[in-house]
Amino acid sequence: MTRYLLRRILQAVFVLWAAFTVSFVILYLLPGDAVSAKLGGGEAGLSVTPEQLAAAKAEYGLDDPLPLQYGKRLLAALHGDFGRSIATGDDATNMVVSALPPTLAVTGFALVLAILFGGGIAFAGTLTRHRWLGNLLLALPPLGISLPPFWVGLLLVQFFSFQLRLLPALGSNGFESLMLPAITLAIPTGAIIGQVLAKSLRTQLAEPYAEIALAKGASRSRVHFGHLLRNAAVPTLTIAGVVAGNLIAGSVITETVFSRDGLGRVTSSAVTAQDIPVVQAVIVLAALVFVVINLLVDLVYPVLDPRIRHRETADA
Repeated sequence: MTRYLLRRILQAVFVLWAAFTVSFVILYLLPGDAVSAKLGGGEAGLSVTPEQLAAAKAEYGLDDPLPLQYGKRLLAALHGDFGRSIATGDDATNMVVSALPPTLAVTGFALVLAILFGGGIAFAGTLTRHRWLGNLLLALPPLGISLPPFWVGLLLVQFFSFQLRLLPALGSNGFESLMLPAITLAIPTGAIIGQVLAKSLRTQLAEPYAEIALAKGASRSRVHFGHLLRNAAVPTLTIAGVVAGNLIAGSVITETVFSRDGLGRVTSSAVTAQDIPVVQAVIVLAALVFVVINLLVDLVYPVLDPRIRHRETADA
């Protein structure tokens, strides 16, 4: 187990390095730069001279050769320092960390709703004896996956805020302001979880051990919760780890639609301004969240299925 954990940690370090490197290359290949955008780059009507532009680039280290810039930024990133925001002058790491709590509140609540929504549909659709009802319920996850989040968010605002006047349409104040953004994120996420769980439950329901349990007189609900869930949870947990990491990316759209403060708005503003330090801090943070979640998922696997532990021991 120790060797397995060490291998997974090394893989996580590689993912973080790859995220930093790829983002660095892509951001520097884009035309223009944040300093030119901030100062105007000598456009007509602006009093920025080439000398002033060069001095500003030198202040942020953008005049160094590209390999030297990469080495400096990578070394600083290892200490948690991504530099100063070119657009605002604030510390990029502090900007991202300060914007994280509101985003975590939305994404955490959305993940809870997604599990309840997806799990509830999967269990109800596979548990019912009425085939028409089961088919109707299990048709909801593909529909939820196909709905664009920004469109769902606008519909929720129109219905719950403007027509029913039950929930605020904009802002970041109070628990009520979390509801609509969280539901917007939870619908596609819960649809994916529900689709995978329903498929796994149906597969396990056709296994001989499930048929034997039913033949011995066990109720369908007892078979589902007592026998099928443990085996069906393994592939569901895998996809849940992936979509949980993707919720950070989904917050960009959601926080823009609902005008919430958080990591999404910081990311949107930084990308628009080509603010490389802030964008890289966000990308590395998202990669860190993703690898930590997937590491936790890997640690839960042996608890759900002891055969995985035995297989890992044999491979080691």
